[in-house]
Amino acid sequence: MEETGLGAVLMRDIFLKTMFRMNLTLVSDLARICSVQTAIAQELIDLCRGQRLVEAMGTLHANSGNEMGYQLTDAGKARALDALAQSEYFGAMPVPLESYRAQVQRQSIRNITITRDRLIGSMGHLILPPHLLDQLGPAVGSGRSILMYGPPGNGKSSISNGIRDAIGERIYVPRAIEYSGQIIAVYDPIVHSAAESAVDDPGSLRRTSNRFDNRYVFCERPTVVTGGELSLDMLDLTFNPVARTYTAPLQLKSSGGVFIVDDLGRQAEPPQKLVNRWIVPLEESRDILALQSGEKFEVPFDTLVIFSTNFHPNQIFDKAALRRIFYKIKIDGPDQEGFLKIFAMVAKKKGVPLDQAALVHLLRNKYPTIDNVYANYQPGFLIDQILSICKYERIEPQMSPDLMDRAWANMFVEDSDIVH
Repeated sequence: MEETGLGAVLMRDIFLKTMFRMNLTLVSDLARICSVQTAIAQELIDLCRGQRLVEAMGTLHANSGNEMGYQLTDAGKARALDALAQSEYFGAMPVPLESYRAQVQRQSIRNITITRDRLIGSMGHLILPPHLLDQLGPAVGSGRSILMYGPPGNGKSSISNGIRDAIGERIYVPRAIEYSGQIIAVYDPIVHSAAESAVDDPGSLRRTSNRFDNRYVFCERPTVVTGGELSLDMLDLTFNPVARTYTAPLQLKSSGGVFIVDDLGRQAEPPQKLVNRWIVPLEESRDILALQSGEKFEVPFDTLVIFSTNFHPNQIFDKAALRRIFYKIKIDGPDQEGFLKIFAMVAKKKGVPLDQAALVHLLRNKYPTIDNVYANYQPGFLIDQILSICKYERIEPQMSPDLMDRAWANMFVEDSDIVH
Protein backbone atom coordinates (compact mmCIF):
# COMPACT_ATOMS: atom_id res chain seq x y z
CA MET A 1 0.00 0.00 0.00
CA GLU A 2 2.81 2.39 0.83
CA GLU A 3 4.20 2.06 -2.71
CA THR A 4 0.99 3.56 -4.16
CA GLY A 5 1.88 6.92 -2.61
CA LEU A 6 -1.65 7.26 -1.23
CA GLY A 7 -2.76 7.67 2.37
CA ALA A 8 -4.19 4.59 4.09
CA VAL A 9 -7.42 6.41 5.03
CA LEU A 10 -8.08 7.53 1.44
CA MET A 11 -7.47 4.02 0.09
CA ARG A 12 -9.59 2.43 2.79
CA ASP A 13 -12.51 4.76 2.15
CA ILE A 14 -12.43 4.22 -1.64
CA PHE A 15 -12.26 0.47 -0.96
CA LEU A 16 -15.26 0.56 1.39
CA LYS A 17 -17.28 2.74 -1.00
CA THR A 18 -16.55 0.29 -3.83
CA MET A 19 -17.66 -2.69 -1.73
CA PHE A 20 -20.83 -0.85 -0.73
CA ARG A 21 -21.79 0.58 -4.13
CA MET A 22 -20.99 -2.52 -6.19
CA ASN A 23 -21.86 -5.17 -3.58
CA LEU A 24 -18.51 -6.92 -4.07
CA THR A 25 -17.34 -9.67 -1.73
CA LEU A 26 -14.28 -11.26 -3.39
CA VAL A 27 -10.75 -9.90 -3.09
CA SER A 28 -10.04 -10.62 -6.78
CA ASP A 29 -13.09 -8.60 -7.89
CA LEU A 30 -12.19 -5.73 -5.58
CA ALA A 31 -8.61 -5.76 -6.88
CA ARG A 32 -9.86 -5.57 -10.48
CA ILE A 33 -12.37 -2.77 -9.87
CA CYS A 34 -10.00 -0.78 -7.66
CA SER A 35 -7.18 -1.28 -10.23
CA VAL A 36 -4.67 -2.62 -7.72
CA GLN A 37 -2.80 -5.89 -7.42
CA THR A 38 -4.47 -8.67 -5.46
CA ALA A 39 -1.90 -8.43 -2.67
CA ILE A 40 -2.83 -4.76 -2.09
CA ALA A 41 -6.55 -5.58 -2.06
CA GLN A 42 -5.86 -8.27 0.57
CA GLU A 43 -3.84 -5.77 2.59
CA LEU A 44 -6.84 -3.40 2.53
CA ILE A 45 -9.16 -6.22 3.60
CA ASP A 46 -6.85 -6.99 6.53
CA LEU A 47 -6.75 -3.29 7.49
CA CYS A 48 -10.54 -3.04 7.42
CA ARG A 49 -10.95 -6.27 9.38
CA GLY A 50 -8.60 -4.91 12.03
CA GLN A 51 -10.87 -1.84 12.33
CA ARG A 52 -13.99 -4.05 12.41
CA LEU A 53 -15.30 -2.52 9.18
CA VAL A 54 -15.24 -5.80 7.23
CA GLU A 55 -15.85 -9.38 8.27
CA ALA A 56 -15.31 -12.77 6.63
CA MET A 57 -18.48 -14.42 5.40
CA GLY A 58 -17.21 -17.84 6.52
CA THR A 59 -17.78 -19.54 3.15
CA LEU A 60 -15.49 -20.35 0.25
CA HIS A 61 -16.66 -19.67 -3.31
CA ALA A 62 -15.99 -22.86 -5.24
CA ASN A 63 -16.41 -21.19 -8.63
CA SER A 64 -14.04 -18.35 -7.76
CA GLY A 65 -10.82 -20.20 -7.01
CA ASN A 66 -12.01 -21.11 -3.50
CA GLU A 67 -11.73 -17.48 -2.40
CA MET A 68 -13.09 -16.38 0.94
CA GLY A 69 -15.92 -13.86 0.73
CA TYR A 70 -16.03 -10.66 2.81
CA GLN A 71 -18.83 -8.25 3.69
CA LEU A 72 -19.18 -4.87 5.36
CA THR A 73 -20.10 -4.78 9.03
CA ASP A 74 -22.65 -2.24 10.28
CA ALA A 75 -19.73 0.01 11.20
CA GLY A 76 -18.28 -0.52 7.72
CA LYS A 77 -21.56 0.46 6.06
CA ALA A 78 -21.75 3.58 8.25
CA ARG A 79 -18.16 4.52 7.32
CA ALA A 80 -18.89 3.91 3.60
CA LEU A 81 -21.98 6.15 3.75
CA ASP A 82 -20.03 8.85 5.56
CA ALA A 83 -17.27 8.69 2.92
CA LEU A 84 -19.85 8.80 0.10
CA ALA A 85 -21.33 11.94 1.64
CA GLN A 86 -17.93 13.59 1.18
CA SER A 87 -17.34 12.24 -2.34
CA GLU A 88 -19.19 9.75 -4.52
CA TYR A 89 -15.93 8.63 -6.12
CA PHE A 90 -15.28 4.89 -5.93
CA GLY A 91 -13.55 2.28 -8.06
CA ALA A 92 -10.03 2.77 -9.43
CA MET A 93 -7.46 4.03 -6.95
CA PRO A 94 -5.99 7.35 -8.11
CA VAL A 95 -2.36 8.20 -8.79
CA PRO A 96 -0.82 10.97 -6.63
CA LEU A 97 -0.13 14.11 -8.66
CA GLU A 98 3.62 13.91 -7.89
CA SER A 99 3.81 10.35 -9.24
CA TYR A 100 1.89 11.42 -12.33
CA ARG A 101 4.32 14.30 -12.95
CA ALA A 102 7.20 11.83 -13.00
CA GLN A 103 5.33 9.53 -15.41
CA VAL A 104 4.59 12.45 -17.77
CA GLN A 105 8.33 13.19 -17.90
CA ARG A 106 9.11 9.58 -18.78
CA GLN A 107 6.67 9.49 -21.71
CA SER A 108 6.81 13.14 -22.82
CA ILE A 109 5.58 14.08 -26.28
CA ARG A 110 8.89 15.93 -26.63
CA ASN A 111 10.78 12.63 -26.40
CA ILE A 112 9.33 11.23 -29.63
CA THR A 113 11.36 10.89 -32.80
CA ILE A 114 9.59 11.73 -36.05
CA THR A 115 11.31 10.78 -39.31
CA ARG A 116 10.41 11.82 -42.82
CA ASP A 117 9.40 8.22 -43.64
CA ARG A 118 6.97 8.08 -40.69
CA LEU A 119 5.42 11.39 -41.65
CA ILE A 120 5.06 10.35 -45.30
CA GLY A 121 3.61 7.00 -44.21
CA SER A 122 0.88 8.66 -42.16
CA MET A 123 0.03 11.15 -44.91
CA GLY A 124 0.45 8.95 -47.97
CA HIS A 125 -3.20 9.51 -48.87
CA LEU A 126 -2.57 13.26 -49.21
CA ILE A 127 -0.93 15.10 -52.12
CA LEU A 128 1.44 17.51 -50.35
CA PRO A 129 4.30 19.66 -51.67
CA PRO A 130 7.72 18.39 -50.46
CA HIS A 131 8.56 21.69 -48.74
CA LEU A 132 5.54 21.27 -46.47
CA LEU A 133 6.92 18.03 -45.02
CA ASP A 134 10.23 19.85 -44.50
CA GLN A 135 8.36 22.28 -42.24
CA LEU A 136 6.07 19.78 -40.52
CA GLY A 137 8.77 17.27 -39.54
CA PRO A 138 10.82 19.50 -37.20
CA ALA A 139 7.64 21.10 -35.83
CA VAL A 140 6.07 17.76 -34.82
CA GLY A 141 9.36 16.36 -33.52
CA SER A 142 9.78 19.33 -31.21
CA GLY A 143 6.48 18.67 -29.41
CA ARG A 144 5.88 22.44 -29.40
CA SER A 145 2.87 24.43 -30.61
CA ILE A 146 1.99 24.69 -34.32
CA LEU A 147 -0.24 27.17 -36.15
CA MET A 148 -1.48 26.03 -39.55
CA TYR A 149 -3.20 28.70 -41.59
CA GLY A 150 -4.42 29.20 -45.13
CA PRO A 151 -7.52 29.15 -47.35
CA PRO A 152 -10.32 26.76 -46.33
CA GLY A 153 -10.60 23.30 -47.80
CA ASN A 154 -6.90 22.57 -48.23
CA GLY A 155 -6.44 19.76 -45.76
CA LYS A 156 -5.41 21.44 -42.50
CA SER A 157 -7.64 19.05 -40.56
CA SER A 158 -6.39 16.05 -42.55
CA ILE A 159 -2.78 17.07 -41.93
CA SER A 160 -3.53 17.40 -38.20
CA ASN A 161 -4.90 13.86 -38.18
CA GLY A 162 -1.88 12.66 -40.16
CA ILE A 163 0.42 14.16 -37.52
CA ARG A 164 -1.51 12.26 -34.85
CA ASP A 165 -1.08 9.00 -36.78
CA ALA A 166 2.65 9.63 -37.32
CA ILE A 167 3.29 9.92 -33.58
CA GLY A 168 2.06 6.39 -33.14
CA GLU A 169 3.49 5.34 -29.76
CA ARG A 170 1.61 4.25 -26.64
CA ILE A 171 1.65 5.74 -23.17
CA TYR A 172 0.20 5.14 -19.70
CA VAL A 173 -2.83 7.27 -18.81
CA PRO A 174 -4.01 7.42 -15.17
CA ARG A 175 -7.62 6.52 -14.51
CA ALA A 176 -7.63 9.32 -11.93
CA ILE A 177 -5.15 11.53 -10.10
CA GLU A 178 -5.23 12.72 -6.50
CA TYR A 179 -4.30 16.13 -5.15
CA SER A 180 -4.91 17.31 -1.60
CA GLY A 181 -7.45 14.54 -1.01
CA GLN A 182 -9.45 15.47 -4.15
CA ILE A 183 -9.91 12.93 -6.94
CA ILE A 184 -9.75 14.08 -10.57
CA ALA A 185 -10.91 11.61 -13.25
CA VAL A 186 -8.54 11.65 -16.24
CA TYR A 187 -9.11 8.51 -18.33
CA ASP A 188 -11.89 9.10 -20.85
CA PRO A 189 -12.87 6.30 -23.28
CA ILE A 190 -13.89 8.95 -25.82
CA VAL A 191 -10.40 10.48 -25.85
CA HIS A 192 -8.26 7.48 -24.89
CA SER A 193 -8.01 4.28 -26.89
CA ALA A 194 -6.96 1.45 -24.57
CA ALA A 195 -4.30 -0.83 -26.06
CA GLU A 196 -4.23 -3.62 -23.48
CA SER A 197 -4.96 -4.37 -19.85
CA ALA A 198 -3.30 -6.54 -17.21
CA VAL A 199 -5.38 -8.44 -14.68
CA ASP A 200 -4.22 -10.88 -12.03
CA ASP A 201 -5.23 -14.49 -12.54
CA PRO A 202 -6.82 -15.50 -9.22
CA GLY A 203 -6.14 -19.17 -10.01
CA SER A 204 -2.37 -18.81 -10.29
CA LEU A 205 -0.07 -19.52 -7.35
CA ARG A 206 2.05 -16.42 -7.98
CA ARG A 207 -0.11 -13.60 -9.24
CA THR A 208 2.39 -11.95 -11.51
CA SER A 209 0.34 -11.47 -14.67
CA ASN A 210 0.27 -7.73 -13.98
CA ARG A 211 3.02 -6.08 -16.00
CA PHE A 212 2.21 -2.49 -14.99
CA ASP A 213 0.38 -0.47 -12.37
CA ASN A 214 -3.32 -1.03 -13.12
CA ARG A 215 -4.17 2.46 -11.95
CA TYR A 216 -2.94 3.42 -15.41
CA VAL A 217 -4.43 2.39 -18.75
CA PHE A 218 -2.01 1.54 -21.56
CA CYS A 219 -3.27 3.70 -24.47
CA GLU A 220 -2.46 5.07 -27.86
CA ARG A 221 -1.17 8.62 -27.48
CA PRO A 222 -4.40 10.62 -27.02
CA THR A 223 -5.86 13.11 -29.45
CA VAL A 224 -8.38 15.79 -28.49
CA VAL A 225 -10.05 17.58 -31.42
CA THR A 226 -12.11 20.69 -30.77
CA GLY A 227 -13.64 23.20 -33.15
CA GLY A 228 -16.06 26.08 -32.91
CA GLU A 229 -17.52 24.63 -29.69
CA LEU A 230 -14.31 25.24 -27.69
CA SER A 231 -14.79 27.63 -24.78
CA LEU A 232 -12.49 28.74 -21.97
CA ASP A 233 -14.39 26.80 -19.31
CA MET A 234 -13.50 23.53 -21.12
CA LEU A 235 -9.90 24.24 -20.11
CA ASP A 236 -10.78 24.26 -16.39
CA LEU A 237 -11.56 21.45 -13.97
CA THR A 238 -15.20 20.34 -14.15
CA PHE A 239 -16.79 19.86 -10.74
CA ASN A 240 -19.86 17.68 -10.32
CA PRO A 241 -21.69 19.18 -7.31
CA VAL A 242 -23.89 16.10 -6.86
CA ALA A 243 -21.11 13.49 -6.91
CA ARG A 244 -18.58 15.99 -5.50
CA THR A 245 -15.92 14.79 -7.93
CA TYR A 246 -13.75 16.48 -10.56
CA THR A 247 -13.14 15.70 -14.23
CA ALA A 248 -9.89 16.72 -15.90
CA PRO A 249 -9.98 19.49 -18.54
CA LEU A 250 -9.32 18.67 -22.19
CA GLN A 251 -5.65 19.65 -22.18
CA LEU A 252 -4.92 17.35 -19.22
CA LYS A 253 -6.71 14.46 -20.94
CA SER A 254 -4.51 15.05 -23.99
CA SER A 255 -1.23 14.91 -22.01
CA GLY A 256 1.40 13.01 -23.95
CA GLY A 257 -0.60 13.44 -27.15
CA VAL A 258 -2.10 16.02 -29.49
CA PHE A 259 -4.60 18.81 -28.85
CA ILE A 260 -6.09 20.10 -32.12
CA VAL A 261 -7.96 23.42 -32.10
CA ASP A 262 -9.70 23.36 -35.48
CA ASP A 263 -11.40 26.37 -37.07
CA LEU A 264 -9.70 28.85 -34.75
CA GLY A 265 -11.61 32.11 -35.00
CA ARG A 266 -15.03 30.41 -35.12
CA GLN A 267 -15.35 30.06 -31.35
CA ALA A 268 -17.51 32.29 -29.18
CA GLU A 269 -14.31 33.42 -27.40
CA PRO A 270 -11.95 35.68 -29.39
CA PRO A 271 -8.82 33.79 -30.62
CA GLN A 272 -6.58 36.22 -28.74
CA LYS A 273 -8.36 35.35 -25.48
CA LEU A 274 -8.02 31.61 -26.11
CA VAL A 275 -4.30 31.88 -26.82
CA ASN A 276 -3.78 34.11 -23.77
CA ARG A 277 -5.11 31.21 -21.67
CA TRP A 278 -2.35 29.02 -23.16
CA ILE A 279 0.59 31.42 -22.75
CA VAL A 280 1.97 29.98 -19.50
CA PRO A 281 1.37 26.32 -20.48
CA LEU A 282 2.99 26.77 -23.90
CA GLU A 283 6.05 28.54 -22.52
CA GLU A 284 6.60 26.74 -19.22
CA SER A 285 5.12 23.26 -19.80
CA ARG A 286 2.88 23.61 -16.78
CA ASP A 287 -0.75 24.53 -16.31
CA ILE A 288 -2.57 26.00 -13.33
CA LEU A 289 -5.94 24.59 -12.29
CA ALA A 290 -8.26 25.59 -9.43
CA LEU A 291 -10.40 23.54 -7.04
CA GLN A 292 -13.88 24.61 -5.95
CA SER A 293 -12.30 25.99 -2.77
CA GLY A 294 -10.28 28.40 -4.90
CA GLU A 295 -7.01 26.61 -4.16
CA LYS A 296 -4.75 26.59 -7.21
CA PHE A 297 -2.21 23.93 -8.10
CA GLU A 298 0.12 23.04 -10.96
CA VAL A 299 -0.24 20.12 -13.34
CA PRO A 300 2.13 19.14 -16.17
CA PHE A 301 1.35 20.48 -19.63
CA ASP A 302 2.79 18.04 -22.12
CA THR A 303 0.74 18.35 -25.28
CA LEU A 304 1.46 19.07 -28.93
CA VAL A 305 -1.01 21.91 -29.57
CA ILE A 306 -2.05 22.40 -33.19
CA PHE A 307 -4.05 25.52 -34.04
CA SER A 308 -5.75 25.48 -37.44
CA THR A 309 -7.39 28.56 -38.93
CA ASN A 310 -8.70 29.95 -42.21
CA PHE A 311 -7.86 33.50 -41.09
CA HIS A 312 -4.53 35.23 -41.58
CA PRO A 313 -2.68 35.11 -38.23
CA ASN A 314 -2.20 38.90 -38.19
CA GLN A 315 -6.00 39.31 -38.26
CA ILE A 316 -6.64 37.33 -35.08
CA PHE A 317 -3.45 37.62 -32.99
CA ASP A 318 -1.19 40.35 -31.76
CA LYS A 319 2.58 39.95 -32.15
CA ALA A 320 3.07 38.86 -28.53
CA ALA A 321 0.63 35.97 -28.92
CA LEU A 322 2.12 34.92 -32.26
CA ARG A 323 5.59 34.89 -30.74
CA ARG A 324 4.46 32.22 -28.28
CA ILE A 325 3.38 29.83 -31.03
CA PHE A 326 6.60 28.16 -32.08
CA TYR A 327 5.81 27.13 -35.66
CA LYS A 328 3.65 28.95 -38.22
CA ILE A 329 3.00 26.90 -41.34
CA LYS A 330 0.98 28.13 -44.28
CA ILE A 331 -1.16 25.49 -46.01
CA ASP A 332 -1.88 26.71 -49.53
CA GLY A 333 -4.07 25.19 -52.20
CA PRO A 334 -2.46 23.03 -54.91
CA ASP A 335 -1.21 24.27 -58.26
CA GLN A 336 -2.90 22.94 -61.40
CA GLU A 337 -0.62 19.90 -61.55
CA GLY A 338 -1.31 19.02 -57.91
CA PHE A 339 -5.03 19.57 -58.44
CA LEU A 340 -5.07 17.11 -61.37
CA LYS A 341 -3.17 14.51 -59.31
CA ILE A 342 -5.74 14.79 -56.53
CA PHE A 343 -8.59 14.68 -59.04
CA ALA A 344 -7.23 11.49 -60.65
CA MET A 345 -6.64 9.84 -57.28
CA VAL A 346 -10.16 10.64 -55.99
CA ALA A 347 -11.80 9.58 -59.26
CA LYS A 348 -10.02 6.22 -59.18
CA LYS A 349 -10.98 5.68 -55.53
CA LYS A 350 -14.64 6.45 -56.23
CA GLY A 351 -14.81 4.48 -59.47
CA VAL A 352 -15.44 7.34 -61.91
CA PRO A 353 -13.54 7.09 -65.24
CA LEU A 354 -11.59 10.21 -66.17
CA ASP A 355 -12.82 12.10 -69.24
CA GLN A 356 -10.43 14.41 -71.05
CA ALA A 357 -13.14 16.64 -72.51
CA ALA A 358 -14.71 17.15 -69.06
CA LEU A 359 -11.34 18.03 -67.48
CA VAL A 360 -10.40 20.43 -70.28
CA HIS A 361 -13.81 22.10 -69.92
CA LEU A 362 -13.26 22.39 -66.16
CA LEU A 363 -9.80 23.94 -66.47
CA ARG A 364 -10.51 26.25 -69.46
CA ASN A 365 -14.04 27.43 -68.74
CA LYS A 366 -14.73 27.05 -65.03
CA TYR A 367 -11.59 27.78 -63.04
CA PRO A 368 -10.82 31.08 -64.84
CA THR A 369 -14.11 32.38 -63.35
CA ILE A 370 -12.55 32.04 -59.84
CA ASP A 371 -9.08 33.27 -60.87
CA ASN A 372 -7.74 29.70 -61.13
CA VAL A 373 -7.70 29.25 -57.37
CA TYR A 374 -7.56 25.52 -56.66
CA ALA A 375 -8.37 23.84 -53.33
CA ASN A 376 -7.75 20.29 -52.12
CA TYR A 377 -11.40 19.66 -51.27
CA GLN A 378 -12.71 20.49 -54.76
CA PRO A 379 -11.98 17.21 -56.61
CA GLY A 380 -13.83 15.17 -53.99
CA PHE A 381 -16.70 17.64 -53.94
CA LEU A 382 -17.13 17.67 -57.73
CA ILE A 383 -16.87 13.88 -58.08
CA ASP A 384 -19.39 13.28 -55.28
CA GLN A 385 -21.78 15.68 -57.03
CA ILE A 386 -21.32 13.85 -60.34
CA LEU A 387 -21.97 10.49 -58.66
CA SER A 388 -25.20 11.83 -57.14
CA ILE A 389 -26.38 13.10 -60.52
CA CYS A 390 -25.53 9.77 -62.22
CA LYS A 391 -27.44 7.88 -59.56
CA TYR A 392 -30.47 10.15 -60.02
CA GLU A 393 -30.35 9.87 -63.82
CA ARG A 394 -29.83 6.09 -63.55
CA ILE A 395 -26.69 6.11 -65.65
CA GLU A 396 -23.27 4.55 -65.05
CA PRO A 397 -20.74 6.75 -63.19
CA GLN A 398 -19.13 8.95 -65.81
CA MET A 399 -17.80 12.43 -66.55
CA SER A 400 -18.88 14.90 -69.20
CA PRO A 401 -18.76 18.70 -69.63
CA ASP A 402 -22.49 18.85 -68.89
CA LEU A 403 -22.17 16.81 -65.67
CA MET A 404 -19.21 18.98 -64.66
CA ASP A 405 -21.33 22.12 -65.14
CA ARG A 406 -24.09 20.69 -62.94
CA ALA A 407 -21.58 19.69 -60.24
CA TRP A 408 -19.83 23.09 -60.37
CA ALA A 409 -23.16 24.90 -59.82
CA ASN A 410 -23.32 23.45 -56.28
CA MET A 411 -19.79 24.42 -55.26
CA PHE A 412 -20.22 28.20 -55.08
CA VAL A 413 -22.95 30.76 -54.47
CA GLU A 414 -22.77 33.81 -56.70
CA ASP A 415 -23.02 37.23 -55.07
CA SER A 416 -25.76 38.01 -57.60
CA ASP A 417 -27.87 35.23 -56.00
CA ILE A 418 -28.20 37.20 -52.77
CA VAL A 419 -31.64 38.75 -52.34
CA HIS A 420 -31.55 42.26 -50.80
